[in-house]
Amino acid sequence: MTEARAGEEPADLTAAERRMWEAYRTGSVCDLSVRAADRDDPHAEHVWGPERGVRAEVVALLLLHGPAPVPGRVASLKLRGVRITGRLDLSGGTVGPYVELQSCRFDSEIQLSETRFGTLRLINCAIPRLEAARLHTEGDLHMPRCRVARGIRLTDAQIGTDLLISQAVVQRDTKGRAITADGMSVAQDFQGELLETYGEVSLRGATVGVSMNLRGARLRNPYGKYALNAPQLTVERTLYLTSIALDYVPGSNSSTPPYGLGLTPTRGQRAQHFECRGGMRLDDGRFGDAIDFFGARFVLTQEQEISLRRIQTPEFRFVGERPERGRVVVSGAKVVKLVDTSTSWPGPGWVSIEGFVYETLAPRGHFPLSRRLEWVEAATPEYSPEPYERLAAVLRTSGEDADAREVLLAKQRRRRGTLPPAARAWGYLQDWTVVYGYRPGRAALWMVVLWAAGALLFSQHRPPPIKENEHPEWDAALYALDLLLPVIDLGQQAQWKVDGGWQWGAAALILLGWILATTVAAGASRVLRRG
Repeated sequence: MTEARAGEEPADLTAAERRMWEAYRTGSVCDLSVRAADRDDPHAEHVWGPERGVRAEVVALLLLHGPAPVPGRVASLKLRGVRITGRLDLSGGTVGPYVELQSCRFDSEIQLSETRFGTLRLINCAIPRLEAARLHTEGDLHMPRCRVARGIRLTDAQIGTDLLISQAVVQRDTKGRAITADGMSVAQDFQGELLETYGEVSLRGATVGVSMNLRGARLRNPYGKYALNAPQLTVERTLYLTSIALDYVPGSNSSTPPYGLGLTPTRGQRAQHFECRGGMRLDDGRFGDAIDFFGARFVLTQEQEISLRRIQTPEFRFVGERPERGRVVVSGAKVVKLVDTSTSWPGPGWVSIEGFVYETLAPRGHFPLSRRLEWVEAATPEYSPEPYERLAAVLRTSGEDADAREVLLAKQRRRRGTLPPAARAWGYLQDWTVVYGYRPGRAALWMVVLWAAGALLFSQHRPPPIKENEHPEWDAALYALDLLLPVIDLGQQAQWKVDGGWQWGAAALILLGWILATTVAAGASRVLRRG
């Protein structure tokens, strides 16, 4: 291209470039499409001839130093069905005009490193690569339905309002990453419905000002450890990793959301799962409202995991499909409400909840206490008391005292397996007799049985009094009760002299009375503390 001053039309413009130049000045659309679906599809193999081509350097001249608009109009670059030849490089520049390119084809990568835009929309475009580290937009960055052959880089980019990459298809770059957006900041929403990626999506330390939506997205990375690698991700409201309804709304064919897509599917609706083929890491993430896995599907290897270590959110909705392989790790996470199903968690050895803090349980569907205890046991291959105590505390807070006692009883039985033989035998005895004190009614029943046995025993023997003239009337039942009840003196035990085998019987009743009475008292104190 011949040298041109700012705002001057170069002398060697082609017919297509001249149309683009004039359309820019009036803010109208430069449409070079041929109105044939197969020939206008930028992703098809059909070759676009030179009559549809404009040079990238002419586009850069328009955006950085374009002519003044026609009086009464606003200059903007709007292209449809255009092929951009050469490498579009706007690095470090400031682009004032509004930019919207629909169904366009780029021959080479787009270089936007440290570029400042108002709003940039690339809709249904074929792009070899987008290099946009430290990009800054005052408004939106839209890339719906685009196909990017060698990855998108948005490291440390600042998006002034919304980032939209819904229905885009992004292949990996030379480092195995489809999207690299570490440290990116999005002021409002991150929309990625039905996004397809083939490589790692890296969002380390990224911030989203409102919600992040990956409903129906398919993230695949058979080349590395993670399909979604987003530690320290901050989303001020909700992260949606859920299914999406696919029912089309007639007449919804605009270039901006919602494209006729619904939100969460209802029964009978066509839907697409959120699918993650590869590991997911959201460690140390902060989510202001919730993190939602409704209908999510994970396909992992034995070594991969869904890592949610130390996340913090008011509501954690783990209601997706059970991973057939791989681990789910929520160690150190802090949530207020845990919403889950009995079928969403993997089996023994494949889930870790050490230090997982939750305050309320809101299971969806049938999730009996027996299954919840299986969940805790599956998450603790080696005995740990904390998960049991956390579950018991949550149940007690919600008024489920009987269930809380069952959980603590399960903890004692699990602990018993870690004890030496003598302590384990004593544990079995406690379990069989008084159920570790968590069922004080059984201890009281044993006291009644022992009282009856003692009364029957001593009814066969009337011991001599210690003091001949100072003793009450002999009563075998009252004497046996005085032996069984510690602390309380009924005036019988000290009045009669027992010896031989009867003395051993009395000592046995005293010892058993102390054990059982202590158990009853401990159970009663727990009831009073809960009250």
